[in-house]
Amino acid sequence: MKDKVVLAYSGGLDTSAAIKWIAEIYEMDVIALSIDLGMERDFESIRQKALKVGAIKALVLDAKDIFISDYVFPALQADAVYEGQYTLATALARPLIAKLLVDTALEEGAVVVAHGCTGKGNDQVRFDVSTAALASHLRIIAPAREWGMTREETVAYAHRYGIPVPVTVDSPYSIDENLWGRSIECGVLEDPWIEPPEDVFSWTRSQDEAPENPLYIEIGFEQGNPVSLDGQVSGGVELVEKLNSLAGEHGVGRIDHLENRLVGIKSREIYEAPAATVLLSAHLALEQMTLSRDQLRFKQKVAQEYAELVYNGLWFSAMRQDLAAYVQSTQRHVSGTVKVKLHKGKSMVIGRKSPKSLYSYNLATYDKEDRFDQSAAVGFIQIYGLPVKTQAEVQETREEESTE
Repeated sequence: MKDKVVLAYSGGLDTSAAIKWIAEIYEMDVIALSIDLGMERDFESIRQKALKVGAIKALVLDAKDIFISDYVFPALQADAVYEGQYTLATALARPLIAKLLVDTALEEGAVVVAHGCTGKGNDQVRFDVSTAALASHLRIIAPAREWGMTREETVAYAHRYGIPVPVTVDSPYSIDENLWGRSIECGVLEDPWIEPPEDVFSWTRSQDEAPENPLYIEIGFEQGNPVSLDGQVSGGVELVEKLNSLAGEHGVGRIDHLENRLVGIKSREIYEAPAATVLLSAHLALEQMTLSRDQLRFKQKVAQEYAELVYNGLWFSAMRQDLAAYVQSTQRHVSGTVKVKLHKGKSMVIGRKSPKSLYSYNLATYDKEDRFDQSAAVGFIQIYGLPVKTQAEVQETREEESTE
């Protein structure tokens, strides 16, 4: 009896060729696992394609709800954005896919898991490290990392074996998408001087084609999680899908990022993340109203660390779990409503309110309702500036004396 391998199967070029390649090179039976994370695809056709190519079994799992609730929203609560631009859509999906690969391998009695990552990207690290954390006894195969073929040669390999592929040498974009975003690379995008052509984008209108009139929306949050849109309570998946449509229609969410990959190279990545762009800015605006200055300052550091851990494939690390516990604590009072204006590619927070707001009108106003005791400022400034005054008096005098 042959050993079995569970392959993360997208139906794309690399994973389609991998089914044949694994059977040929490793002489193993391939179980194809496709996971629905919000991609608008015909998964039954993908499943049938895997069987046609040579898989002994093809499974499809709907993981949209768990993706949003257990991966996306915790990252949203953390304000996690890699290098200030990338909203981590693919990086958040990989640990979940790895977990489902491991779960399926254990259920099917497989001894190996496989993925379609190359040796130049970040995803190989995310899959391999996550698998090691969850089931260190499982072997890992990465055909696209091992076979040494160029993209053109992989297309030729697929054609040689009659494997249908969705790309050609003339249209070489590599695309990954889920509910939280869409990433595009390869082709003309590899020249960072060239403006991304419009055919790269699928979810967002250009600013020129976006509606002339702005759209105003209100997003409700409970303990850091978005729970309603324009007063209508909504589940996470539905809310994200709706925001992707609304914000994308107004050109919001296009990102052109020259990012630093974990493997040590710079890569030009194009992203579309309409819902993520809107929700991240809205969530941060609500935090600015409900968290203290010290909480906000420290949480900025946590956000950067959290984003790097996710990007670097360390979702299942103890460090990420520790940071997640802190983030969860900070969200106790992050509840309220944020008003957002969508217009010509921009998402602008224009209003916020919360029952837990730390903003006091009577303290902030300059009109007759002002309750701030301005006379207390003199003493405060004297005490606050005392260390600076003392140092200036003592050390500047000594420096002058030493130069005479």
